[in-house]
Amino acid sequence: MTTQDRRKADESGMPGGTASHSGHHGHDAGHASHGHGGSVSWTMAAQATLHCLTGCAIGEVLGMVIGTALGWSNVATIALAVVLAFMFGYALTMRGVLRAGLSLRAAFKVALAADTVSIAVMEVLDNATMVMIPGAMHAGPASVKFWGALAIAFLVAFVLTTPLNRWMIGRGKGHAVVHQYHH
Repeated sequence: MTTQDRRKADESGMPGGTASHSGHHGHDAGHASHGHGGSVSWTMAAQATLHCLTGCAIGEVLGMVIGTALGWSNVATIALAVVLAFMFGYALTMRGVLRAGLSLRAAFKVALAADTVSIAVMEVLDNATMVMIPGAMHAGPASVKFWGALAIAFLVAFVLTTPLNRWMIGRGKGHAVVHQYHH
């Protein structure tokens, strides 16, 4: 990305550059592989989902551990977990685009565009799974049941969100917004 492209992205708060995508490791060269009119591989969709899930998982685990350790209600625990999942999810994306030279405000806008739908869907799926597993929310962080249920919840979120991310990337949305900032 040229300095001028970064400046445009920084001023508008949204991606404005036209950087080449051929330098990404683990990705096919060219724009088609990034969802700009071509097909998107399942591998790319899975990597985008895993990126989102990493931030979600950090916040989710922290929220679940805090809420259950303090004996909070399911609603309060889930609310904390969701807030922290969004915070950590956005923070991981922002960390990468800040390195590309964007301002904090522009990086936040990119993170919102890249991750909001994916994180929201994952949060609905993993929290619904936790609530549906009898006793999981009250098992507490010292319990194998708690951690097993949380692992199942993350797996459900990953499997069901990957097709959505593939569809969004194929339309230049979601994680595709971040790709031009990767080096």
